[in-house]
Amino acid sequence: MTTQRRSYETGHKPKCLVIVDDTAEWDRAVYYASRWAIRVGGGVVMLRLIEIEDQNQQWLGVADIMRAEAQEEANAALDRASGRANGIAAITPERVIREGDPTEQILDIIDQDVDIAMLVLAANPGPEGPGPIITLMASVVGAFPIPVIIVPGELTDVEIDALS
Repeated sequence: MTTQRRSYETGHKPKCLVIVDDTAEWDRAVYYASRWAIRVGGGVVMLRLIEIEDQNQQWLGVADIMRAEAQEEANAALDRASGRANGIAAITPERVIREGDPTEQILDIIDQDVDIAMLVLAANPGPEGPGPIITLMASVVGAFPIPVIIVPGELTDVEIDALS
């Protein structure tokens, strides 16, 4: 079940959700979202998804170490992305780290925050495909509860400025 969006009601402000991952094009999504946020007086929620390869570790200590390392890497990635957003639009994005199935986690965050008005992703322009999140979401995007904006990974800052 999806909660009704309230982004533009009194007392609310629209936000866009951006996935910060290890792809080269994450910066394009952050740039677009930051420019959009400053133009509409909105906010940005940055999500880092953690995937622990083997959830069924025999030794609890190994799983705990893997999880701690993943959290540390996630925070470092969000630090970079938040710094980029602040440099672009003088905003401080909200930061969220989630572990689990990416589609389920994205939908849960959207459901919990009624101000999220769109999801912004960036597509890899290379021959290997658009990227793991876009590929994963391709099957569900038609039934998604909010618009999904896909920013081409080859767009320059100037080109994105003209669009956002």
